[in-house]
Amino acid sequence: MDSAILSFNHSHIPSLIQLNMKKKTGIIGGGGYTAGELLRILINHPEVEITYVQSDSQAGKAIHEVHTDLVGETELRFSAADAGALKDLDAIFLCMGHGRSKGWVESTPVSDKTVIIDLSTDYRMDDSWVYGLPEINREAARGSKRIANPGCFATAIQLGLLPLVQAGLANGEVHINGMTGSTGAGQKPMPTTHFSWRNANVSVYKAFGHQHLNEIGRTVQLLGRPNADGLNFLPLRGPFARGIFVTTYVQTDASEAELKKVFNDFYAEAAFTHVTDVNPNLKQVVNTNKGLVFVEKHGDKALVISMIDNLLKGASGQAVQNMNLALGLEEMAGLRLKAGMF
Repeated sequence: MDSAILSFNHSHIPSLIQLNMKKKTGIIGGGGYTAGELLRILINHPEVEITYVQSDSQAGKAIHEVHTDLVGETELRFSAADAGALKDLDAIFLCMGHGRSKGWVESTPVSDKTVIIDLSTDYRMDDSWVYGLPEINREAARGSKRIANPGCFATAIQLGLLPLVQAGLANGEVHINGMTGSTGAGQKPMPTTHFSWRNANVSVYKAFGHQHLNEIGRTVQLLGRPNADGLNFLPLRGPFARGIFVTTYVQTDASEAELKKVFNDFYAEAAFTHVTDVNPNLKQVVNTNKGLVFVEKHGDKALVISMIDNLLKGASGQAVQNMNLALGLEEMAGLRLKAGMF
């Protein structure tokens, strides 16, 4: 009897340990805004642990010396580049900035079993990487090992535009205005991110030529729009730190009721994107992984308002959402973040 009990318990030890093992994650380029947001999420994620945070410029420093709000949250330190530290990772996030990820991937040996999620532009147009917008590519992201995280403006715009495209309601001229917070420009100080310039100020930049139009154009063609021409986008710099607020309008014969059905059907299974019947404001999504969408009819035009937090649903939160899908975790794990109105 005793030996039978011992045998039973012993045979179940490996499976119990396996069930309790957390996924190991690493961040390459750990000193910037997106890495800081990743750390804040992953530290409290119930299914993962952070085992490696690389930053050549900050190597040796405690993470909370750079991301100072993490005092008391972690005793992790930044590491210099160490290929040996990568071999046991389940997921790697690339936060090095545009143009550097591709060089890292091509020069760094990483197991085919390790998920790599790139937060730069480098692989968003590459068919061998999944374009990580879960609202259209959730199933493709499940089990994927290479995911290109969408851009922040691209995410906010597509949440408002793609339901129209799929329904064939946006084949003509599309007019888009979007305002972004200063953190969208990254951590490196620039004249247009300096507080005394940005505060109480608004300006247009990259009119009709923003780099995120490339990935948007590719997606709308995949969803049925004849071509990427006629997407007219005016980006604005807003006098606030975080968030993206987008308005999109197109001419259409569809009624408001038909438009609302199009959007509600499109997002019926979305984990984080919600269609609201009340004209929304940016504070409803800041500090969350939510996308919020509102649609109404004005004469012969459909007006769509879409908004996200550029650092979360537009970057790090969406990256964790993609990691959850790729690793077979619950999609919303670690991401039930709440906005504050004041």
